[in-house]
Amino acid sequence: MENMVTNAEKYFGQFCSLLAAYTRKTARLRDKADQLVTRLLDFANTENAEMRATLRNFAEDLAKVQDYRQAEVERLETKVVNPLKLYGVQIKQTRAEIKKFKRVRDNEIKQLEKLEKLRQKSPSDRQMIFLSPGQAETSVQRASVDASRTTHRLEETVDAFQKQKLKDLQKIFSDFVTIEMVFHAKALEVYSGAFQTLESYDLQRDLEDFRAKMRGVYGLYDARPLTDTTPSPGVPWSLPSQSAQSTIRSQRKEEEASEDDSTDEDPVEDLRGQEQGLCQ
Repeated sequence: MENMVTNAEKYFGQFCSLLAAYTRKTARLRDKADQLVTRLLDFANTENAEMRATLRNFAEDLAKVQDYRQAEVERLETKVVNPLKLYGVQIKQTRAEIKKFKRVRDNEIKQLEKLEKLRQKSPSDRQMIFLSPGQAETSVQRASVDASRTTHRLEETVDAFQKQKLKDLQKIFSDFVTIEMVFHAKALEVYSGAFQTLESYDLQRDLEDFRAKMRGVYGLYDARPLTDTTPSPGVPWSLPSQSAQSTIRSQRKEEEASEDDSTDEDPVEDLRGQEQGLCQ
């Protein structure tokens, strides 16, 4: 029983730390992609009509993916990381219950052993400590029943914890997989459109326009109209209708947006010794 709780404490703590790091890395990826969108729009304004329209449409799609990624981060925090954090408290409570029951049971067993030894002594020895044969038998039976009852309560407590732990583990990782599948499915849909946007780019038309400008002829072609970027009704999260520029979330801290990608792995920790079981 103690080994089961110790293993849960160790591995749930590691799951919590790793998945929290996974969520933070996803948020950083979102921020870097937002910066890429900004650079694409800046560069698009310096190009000819065809490339300008293509890059704007591509940036819109890339920004839409980051909105999905933002929803992914929020759902990972709510449905995966936070439930794992709460397990620190639950494990601590279960460990305390085990210690309490074990202490009571050990005392009862020790008392039972003393009474067993007393029962095996001669009647004269029992009378010297003012305990009749009938009283000794009754005390042995009572101690035996108490030890059995305490042991049964301990087994019930640990069994309930094990059952809940397995159910929670199944749900947490099922939610994790569902969140990832939804994000990647919707991202693939948007990326497919972005690929078609890039594939339809008319290189020759831009070259003709550029060559004409070199010869002093301006306004030869107008840019193609931007494609409609309004999200489809099947989008699982509500996305605002906005330009790629407006999708850069201004509330993000400047230092987080400009933070260099770290090559160091986030530390893997268990729940032992952490305040109220919170993972780092």
